[in-house]
Amino acid sequence: MATSWNSVRFAVPAVLISTAIGALNGYVLSMWRFRGSQLFFGLLLFGCFLPFQTVLLPASFTLGKMGLANTTAGLVIMHVVYGIAFTTLFFRNFYVAVPEALVKAARLDGAGFFTIFGKILLPMSVPTIMVCIIWQFTQIWNDFLFGVVFASGDAQPITVALNNLVNTSTGVKEYNVDMAAAMIAGLPTLLVYVLAGKYFLRGLTAGAVKG
Repeated sequence: MATSWNSVRFAVPAVLISTAIGALNGYVLSMWRFRGSQLFFGLLLFGCFLPFQTVLLPASFTLGKMGLANTTAGLVIMHVVYGIAFTTLFFRNFYVAVPEALVKAARLDGAGFFTIFGKILLPMSVPTIMVCIIWQFTQIWNDFLFGVVFASGDAQPITVALNNLVNTSTGVKEYNVDMAAAMIAGLPTLLVYVLAGKYFLRGLTAGAVKG
């Protein structure tokens, strides 16, 4: 139970923060383009193709300098940074399909940057928000590499505890216990898909066709 709570403690904040930043980034890159925005977006997307292993050493060094090594906060930062590229891509593709006339009309009515975002675009973004939540929660909850490298002791997530349980070399192998632990570890992800799955396909296809 303790390790499950550890996973909740870093997964939920990481999902919410990365989704919020991705929504804001997608809004800026689609509706408030600036010089070099396309280059910035391209460089950001490059992060989608970086394997976890390439950032282990620099990330460990950075977290150590910040005093966040082997902490839950350090895991949150890692998953937020790694997830921003994906969430930005989802929201940017959705907002690009929104008619520009809608945003221009809001500007003529005196709506500002955050008013347009919070009162017009964000309420329309529920399917994309759900896609980001499902995507981020799945990869963060099931992540093992970051958990075993950047956390230790009481801060380790449930995936590390499950690995330690399954690979224990003492006593008789209790496959029923291993299976029960695996079911418990996978249950939160299953619940997220059940509760928000109806939005997943709708959110992925949103922005695919600009009409």
